[in-house]
Amino acid sequence: MIKVASYNIHKGVGLDRRRNPDRVLEVLREIDADIVALQEADRRFGERESVLPLHLIADHSDWQPVAFGMRARSLGWHGNAILMRKSARLFDCEPIHLPSLEPRGSVMADIGTAIGTIRVVGMHLDLSGLWRRRQAAAIMAHVESCTIRHPAILMGDLNEWTQAAGCLRDFSRDYAIAETGASFHSRRPVGRLDRIMASRELNIVDCGVHSSAASRKASDHLPIWATMALA
Repeated sequence: MIKVASYNIHKGVGLDRRRNPDRVLEVLREIDADIVALQEADRRFGERESVLPLHLIADHSDWQPVAFGMRARSLGWHGNAILMRKSARLFDCEPIHLPSLEPRGSVMADIGTAIGTIRVVGMHLDLSGLWRRRQAAAIMAHVESCTIRHPAILMGDLNEWTQAAGCLRDFSRDYAIAETGASFHSRRPVGRLDRIMASRELNIVDCGVHSSAASRKASDHLPIWATMALA
């Protein structure tokens, strides 16, 4: 069994309007997931530097970032990043280009885990429902087109408010959606904007929203998590 998590870290800026990467890492250590998809992990302008200093991750956590090679000081691509255990093996990784009016992207990595090689996709979809559906279609088409197939976990901030329509209805045709609960706004969660989805080769054993003193302050989103086993 493995544990995965998804977390929109709001560029490291908490509800106190302070950028505090140590606090974000504290939340991640509380969750203690094997694989983490992060959104808004890089600054938006300039060199798009990671808001979690790379040396901080290396020295004070059990994770390493998947290197997509887009920018030397960035953690991921278009703010999307994937962290995996330092003991895990990375087999392949690439960015996924998404149709959009504003800069949007997704990232994909094949990671060796305790249950075998898992294909992980991290995403942060558009505010527009039309573009979200186009982006969801692009992600699913990209995963489907891969020559080598692996059980897949898709996760991120989908910006979709209802599971019965839009991109979530599209994803649900091929993926099971974890009933993690509301994660936005962290002060008073009412929206299930953050989602974890699994292909049919996987069972979602357990899932939830991680609410703690640190997570309620570290970002405007609460992190979500799920444990997975092979079906």
